[in-house]
Amino acid sequence: MQIAVLSGKGGTGKTTVSTNLARLINAKYIDCDVEEPNGFIFLEPQNVKKTDVCIPVPSIDEDKCLHCKKCVEICQFNALVHTDKVILFEKLCHGCGACQAVCPSMAITEKDRPIGKIEIGTNGNMECLSGTLNVTEPMAGPIISKLKSMIDDEITIIDCSPGSSCNVVKSLLDVDYAILVTEPTEFGLHDLKIAVELVRKMKIPFGVIINRVSQEDNTTFRYCRQENINIIGEIPFDRNIAVIYSKGELLINHQEYKNIFSDISLKLKEVMGCNLL
Repeated sequence: MQIAVLSGKGGTGKTTVSTNLARLINAKYIDCDVEEPNGFIFLEPQNVKKTDVCIPVPSIDEDKCLHCKKCVEICQFNALVHTDKVILFEKLCHGCGACQAVCPSMAITEKDRPIGKIEIGTNGNMECLSGTLNVTEPMAGPIISKLKSMIDDEITIIDCSPGSSCNVVKSLLDVDYAILVTEPTEFGLHDLKIAVELVRKMKIPFGVIINRVSQEDNTTFRYCRQENINIIGEIPFDRNIAVIYSKGELLINHQEYKNIFSDISLKLKEVMGCNLL
């Protein structure tokens, strides 16, 4: 059972929702926001183990190379160019292996190039995973795919990247339900509509959590009613929440806010037809 938490824009409270909900229902937590992961700040997992994530890139033996340019012609990512020899631009390479497959002289082999890492730890009996893309690396996809491959049958909360990029789409593959976190502002509503369009195109059941609520009658609530979107939770605009968050603490450690996430889990149980607690 996979539940993805995403948002149309950054800063809406996506990680707040995913970490608190995961801890409350004791689910596996996976931080797929690999360009800026911060879920571990709040979950504080112990016994963290790190593993590198690598992609295969070509290594060219000049003594065997016939300078036929077939590898350059087959590369769809312009990672190879030919001057007086074949030159590789490593960060453009997607590791597809096409160049090696077409090389008539077997001059191309592959070597692993690290692009990031995955960290795995535990908080009590809760498993926590997080991916981190190395600075200057352009491709987060392989790290997200590796994280997704580590999902099993247990309930899993997936903390997605903000926005609606390819990284979000990859994180959403095979999920059973999506939680869209938004805020009652014009910017928040604009980007919520983009996220709604995405999950609808992917045919993923979803609900909305509105963060920083100060009044019930605003454009975000009206939009959800007009679109028949289920609002599964509201988090108040509360200075104390900001103080708790700034200390790196979970809101569910405070009873008044724990009740909010308990209500969210009950609504998730209703819409998903399963027991999350």
